[in-house]
Amino acid sequence: MWEIWQGIIAAARLLVTLDADLVEITLRSLQVTLTAVAIGSAIALPLGAWLAVQRFRWRRAVIATLNALMGLPPVVVGLVVYLLLSRSGPFGALGLIFTPTAMIIAQVIIVVPLIASIAHQAIRELWSDYHDLLLSLGASKRQRIATLIWDARRALLTAGLAGFGRAIGEVGAIMIVGGNIDHATRVLTTAIALETSKGDFALALGLGFVLIGLALLVNYAIHALSRTEREGRW
Repeated sequence: MWEIWQGIIAAARLLVTLDADLVEITLRSLQVTLTAVAIGSAIALPLGAWLAVQRFRWRRAVIATLNALMGLPPVVVGLVVYLLLSRSGPFGALGLIFTPTAMIIAQVIIVVPLIASIAHQAIRELWSDYHDLLLSLGASKRQRIATLIWDARRALLTAGLAGFGRAIGEVGAIMIVGGNIDHATRVLTTAIALETSKGDFALALGLGFVLIGLALLVNYAIHALSRTEREGRW
């Protein structure tokens, strides 16, 4: 219990003094995570809508695989991305290993199945209501997908927030591809892992509380900007 209080005190001290290292790794955490979620959503939302609208032979197998990939082990993703981006890998010439870009790539791979699966579930239910109407209006497949995405935007917001929640707390994959380099690739989760390995549990807990607070702040901000509560819907 004493360690938890020390963690709270450490978090308060870091926030009150606006510790330079804390500000740096917090901004980098936001940069990497928000970029990954934005790219992942741009891929996953149309994919989820397309799977809800399109009928093809292996559709159920694809959906089952997508759902299974929601539990994709991050360390495996990190290892695969590392092998692809390392100097001996096929993309080694790009020099992306141990950079924030490599971390973003790993996080995109992790969040796409999660966001796409949630989006598919939400849009599939909406498609059952809109099916006859959109077909009678002669809407093209692209128009159907665009309409479904727009009308399901609040449910898709939840999908994006779920992706953000998984990405902001990720440590295994980004530790492998980012290397936890000070002033280069260190983020909140890898800093927590570092301080824990050094035995500084109070600082590790303090950074953990900051991470939780950051996740809550982003979620509250997105809900406020989307005006979901004012319209009586979450």
